[in-house]
Amino acid sequence: MLLFNIKSKCFGQQTESVAMEIFKDRLAITKDWLPRYTGMEIDQFGDYVLLTNFGQYIARFADIFGCDIHGETRPMQAATNSAGLSIVNFGIGSPNAAIIMDLLTARAPDGVLFLGKCGGLKNSSEIGHFILPIAAIRGEGTSNDYYPPEIPALPSFKLHKFVSQKVLEEQHEYRTGVVYTTNRRIWEHDNEFRNRLRDTTSIGIDMETATIFIVGHYNQIARGALLLVSDTPIAPDGIKTEESDRSVTKNWLETHLTIGIKAMTEIGKSGEKIRHYQY
Repeated sequence: MLLFNIKSKCFGQQTESVAMEIFKDRLAITKDWLPRYTGMEIDQFGDYVLLTNFGQYIARFADIFGCDIHGETRPMQAATNSAGLSIVNFGIGSPNAAIIMDLLTARAPDGVLFLGKCGGLKNSSEIGHFILPIAAIRGEGTSNDYYPPEIPALPSFKLHKFVSQKVLEEQHEYRTGVVYTTNRRIWEHDNEFRNRLRDTTSIGIDMETATIFIVGHYNQIARGALLLVSDTPIAPDGIKTEESDRSVTKNWLETHLTIGIKAMTEIGKSGEKIRHYQY
């Protein structure tokens, strides 16, 4: 349980009963704030959750399943289909990613999959390619509030294994490697930063993945990410524009979302437990 992480932060200076009270207080906040941020009640969330930071994804999800979108006047929007699969548009950036991964402890889902976009940093990660990251570099800073910097940001292996099978079943390829997560925007002309990215050998760059992995680890939520390469920011003329992003969304949203829906629906039907370990 999450109580383990809270107890571990007490450093022996507080009793277990105090740690339990902190846990209860934290849970009370998330139970109040998850509906507050999303406009959807806790019992309306399913066992499996898709995360996105694009309104088009949740709108298309609602169209496919004929379900209502909650929270249109809230910071985040959410919807759940009749099969019990939920989707949340949490906004952009690592602080928002941390917020939703904290708030989901109120529901304690069995698995969370982030459907995000990223910049491709290698010739093998071109626009329209999928990346299933094996890890993420914590360049965003937000995750430092949860664990020391040396703790790696990792997905849940079994969830990624299942997602990879669904990508192949849909007759698509995927790339794998490390992605770099940053809070920075407008870094594309910073040569020092670009050189550092090359030194990390990262296959892609985004603003949320490492945070989702770390906060998921902290909250003991099985998590993964299937990223769509939407631009190639270090290549000549590769920086994303409104027009180019619109084209990527038009060409790839349906495929990206379909894979996510099938993966998280079918893993629930399979009866397999994603988390096959004990904390």
